[in-house]
Amino acid sequence: MASSHRDLVVWQKGVDLACDIYRLTRLMPREEAYRISGQIIRASSSIPANLAEGNGRATRRDYAHFVSIARGSAAELETFLIIIGRLELAPKEQVSELLVRTEEIGRMLTALRSRLATTTKAPPDT
Repeated sequence: MASSHRDLVVWQKGVDLACDIYRLTRLMPREEAYRISGQIIRASSSIPANLAEGNGRATRRDYAHFVSIARGSAAELETFLIIIGRLELAPKEQVSELLVRTEEIGRMLTALRSRLATTTKAPPDT
């Protein structure tokens, strides 16, 4: 396991993504503040938060469980971004770029989860 969750590239990318999701919600219609905006903020911030919690756990199995939760949050965020794009609630270019980054993080989480489940060595700094 990485010595700190902050050393994980996927955690760093997750924090950057969550910050950019917050910025995106500022561009959305005001009436969405209590609808989809809150949901995408929670889903995006859940990705790095679960990585941090999992990295702080005592066992690889616990860590893998929290990586799985983070992967679920990434899939949830991806779904919300698709909905936002279809409803044209935010600039299409920004939504597309965030969607690409969310998919990349999802792949990184899948790889990290796989390494945690199949190896006895510490995973690389993904």
